[in-house]
Amino acid sequence: MIRQPSRHCTVELQALPARIGHVRRIVSAQLRYWHLDALIDPAALGVSELLANVHRHARPSKQCTVELYALLDQLTVSVHDRDPRLPRIRDADSWETSGRGLSLIAALSDSWGMHPDTDGQGKVVWFTLPALTAVQEPAAPPAHWEPVPLSPAALGPAPLEPAPAAADPLPRTEGTKVG
Repeated sequence: MIRQPSRHCTVELQALPARIGHVRRIVSAQLRYWHLDALIDPAALGVSELLANVHRHARPSKQCTVELYALLDQLTVSVHDRDPRLPRIRDADSWETSGRGLSLIAALSDSWGMHPDTDGQGKVVWFTLPALTAVQEPAAPPAHWEPVPLSPAALGPAPLEPAPAAADPLPRTEGTKVG
């Protein structure tokens, strides 16, 4: 049964370092609301990487839009900015402190890509994550059972008296120190 065939969330912002943390919290809260808690970490990490790319590379404006779409079994996260230049994935050297964002997106997602905006004035970079927990059926009620009255006869024979403690196999002398 399809209960919520699609869900959508949009956030518009300037991709400034202080705002990226806010958007991560918004993404986390939205996914929690949609009961997609397992996707919070990869989605928040992916959004952070894409927004960092907008902050670092987009010209002339840092204005962008983050969109989340949850469609049945897939979450799509996209970032749209007004710079028409498409990003390229590259191999960063081990000593470099940046340049791994798109490689990270490729590693954490099921699929990812980019395309020019329909008006040619910007681009969209997106990635998808599996949302298998998007629709959860309610748990079945517990089976009904009748309580059975307990009587001494129903419990069976009375337990045996405990056996006396066995004698200590190693006799000890009072006052002996051990260790």
